[in-house]
Amino acid sequence: MKQVFRHLRSELGVEIPKEPKRLPYVPTEEEIRRYYEAVWQARRPGDVVIIKTLLYTGVRVSELIHIRLEDVDFDRCQIRINRGTGDKDRMVPFPPSFKEAFALHAEGMRQKGAAFLFESSWKKPYSDRGVRAILARYATTAGLARPISPHKLRHFPFTWLKKQGIDDALIQPYSGHTKRQSLEIYSRLAINEAQEQYDRVIGRFPV
Repeated sequence: MKQVFRHLRSELGVEIPKEPKRLPYVPTEEEIRRYYEAVWQARRPGDVVIIKTLLYTGVRVSELIHIRLEDVDFDRCQIRINRGTGDKDRMVPFPPSFKEAFALHAEGMRQKGAAFLFESSWKKPYSDRGVRAILARYATTAGLARPISPHKLRHFPFTWLKKQGIDDALIQPYSGHTKRQSLEIYSRLAINEAQEQYDRVIGRFPV
């Protein structure tokens, strides 16, 4: 049926205007600073680690809540994301400056007998809804005009890295995109090369 209509449009010279794609909203550095300030002032260490993990790695919430303690490599400052989008595994980096606080959180969870990096007091992984509720609460506290969704937090680090001059090919290995309109180059470059570039600029990250 689609082919019939396509043929008719071609014969009659009818063009259907395509609706322009809207660029996704990406929080500004100032908004991210205000947001993180609200998180910090709440004095909830677990929430701080959640927010920083999302900001530093750009992982999806569905991936975040399935990170197990053994997936974190503190020597290399990397997290293994198992069976992400496209059912593929990948490694994502985090900055050395986050290593100490991150390790303390992981050790605290390990001592509680947890299997996952983020678990509730009932020893169950956080839910997608629970993480989204945490993010929404701090956006309200920070007085931001727009809510901060997990996807907006995910957009921020990749956009920020791009502004720092990091090539798309180096962002790709840990972005988790299989088909991406936002990144123009698809590459299978080694994560070690991507990590070197990440480490070079992450010291300028706003939080």
